Amino acid sequence: MISNQSEAMTTFDLDAYFAERQAAVNDALAAALPEPAPRQDPGRLREAMRYGVLLGGKRMRPLLTIAACEAVGGQVSDALPAGCALEMIHAYSLVHDDLPAMDNDIERRGKPTVHVEFGEGNAILVGDALLTEAFRVLVSGERGIPRALVAHAVTMLARHAGIDGMVGGQGLDLQVGQDIPALDLLEQVHALKTGGLFAAAGGLGALSGGANLDVVAKLERYGLAFGVAFQHADDILDNDQPALRDAAAVRIRELTDECREIASAFAAAGRPLAAIADWIDQRAARARAGEDLA
Repeated sequence: MISNQSEAMTTFDLDAYFAERQAAVNDALAAALPEPAPRQDPGRLREAMRYGVLLGGKRMRPLLTIAACEAVGGQVSDALPAGCALEMIHAYSLVHDDLPAMDNDIERRGKPTVHVEFGEGNAILVGDALLTEAFRVLVSGERGIPRALVAHAVTMLARHAGIDGMVGGQGLDLQVGQDIPALDLLEQVHALKTGGLFAAAGGLGALSGGANLDVVAKLERYGLAFGVAFQHADDILDNDQPALRDAAAVRIRELTDECREIASAFAAAGRPLAAIADWIDQRAARARAGEDLA
């Protein structure tokens, strides 16, 4: 077993790394979703898209995209198109999850949810618009996915965001409901619903940095393992699935060990990936200890 206090965590300032790259992501998202010109915003949809995306959040999916890109020798700017695309898809999923037909949430991050602020019909259209805009952003601009790999990237994103990924996971989640009785079923939900976009983050980040497809597959696997561990940690934090809490804690360690092993192949360039895995271990441990991580 690889120690959850890896050398990367003791020598790498993850908070500073996150802060610098979050700022770059937020700037790129604001540029990708500019304020609408007068009389060029049907139904206030552009305004609502900005509201749904720029409301806040940790930006973990684009941060992982950047870390994977840098691990293979790419630059932050190379990863921003893919990272922004993933954040748009994540935001659309939250807009739709908040709808009355789904979770019926009226607040997110201390503000009214999109359907409360702009109407239910507009919220559906905002999600649709963000999903399609994400694919345009993915393949636009001078930096990002190499032209020869665009089809591969589009296929990867569609697979992980659609019925074989996030959307399929949401459907399975609705089907099985709360208090899932078995860890393998819970991980199936997590691997699709949460792990899908994180797997895409690892793979698209590697593609953005010009990696070969074998390396892309390894970082896609890193993202999937990280995503499942991330969701297990969130379950512990939120006191969801209490019957599986102890088993989930064991799985977090196993999954983050796998992440650290993959990261170690990139030597110094993989330090952010290793530190991000350590961060999940610490988050889960603090949640189990009853600390408030909000």
